Amino acid sequence: MTEKFEGKTVVITGGSNGIGKGLAEAYAKENANVCIADIDETKGKELVSSLKELGGQAAFYKTDVRKEEDLVSLVDRVINDFGQIDVLINNAGVSRFKPLFELTTEEWEDVVFTNLRSVFIGSREAAKRMNEGGRIINIASTRATMSEPNSEAYASSKGGIVALTHALAASLQEKGITVNSISPGWIQTEDYDGLREKDHLQHWSNRVGRPEDIAKACLYLADPGNDFINGQDLVIDGGMTRKMIYEE
Repeated sequence: MTEKFEGKTVVITGGSNGIGKGLAEAYAKENANVCIADIDETKGKELVSSLKELGGQAAFYKTDVRKEEDLVSLVDRVINDFGQIDVLINNAGVSRFKPLFELTTEEWEDVVFTNLRSVFIGSREAAKRMNEGGRIINIASTRATMSEPNSEAYASSKGGIVALTHALAASLQEKGITVNSISPGWIQTEDYDGLREKDHLQHWSNRVGRPEDIAKACLYLADPGNDFINGQDLVIDGGMTRKMIYEE
């Protein structure tokens, strides 16, 4: 444990499960004040109880990131409880993989509103209250730059996050707030031991990713001394997006 995040307030959307849960645990171990914003109240409150045993303080805020009023309220409540927001991690997201001609406009919009619109609103509201040295980290995906069939909604949202990231970095320069994104590849959040050998070996790193791989990157980007990394997208995928594949 270091003192870099001791007493710092970190807000994580979608923090009750999956990658978000791994991020919350990593910051709790650094004695940060960890604020979980999620629609899953049961798992969120259970996580908060376990985080308090790791260090720092933790709080849960029921938040539907599709609703602007929920995100505005989230920022207000965190400021009221902890006095500041030092790090915002926009992690909340959903996926819907459905054949193109069966995907409705409403379904597409739901994914984009959850994954992308929430990043815009949450970043805007948090940045209003952040001091110089604030950090915003957006969780995108390697699907921002590569696709499989039936992924139009998810790819649109994640590609938008990468573009929005560098736009926000430009706009927040004068406030001294850095904005970066992380594009995870295959990150297995449950049943890691149940993966097949070929699942691991198709990666140049010879394994599928874990939530802690993303957590390490978030700690790095949020480090107060790393202000020269700005507007960037960090790909963490075991080398998969650099892999040339031909059918033989």
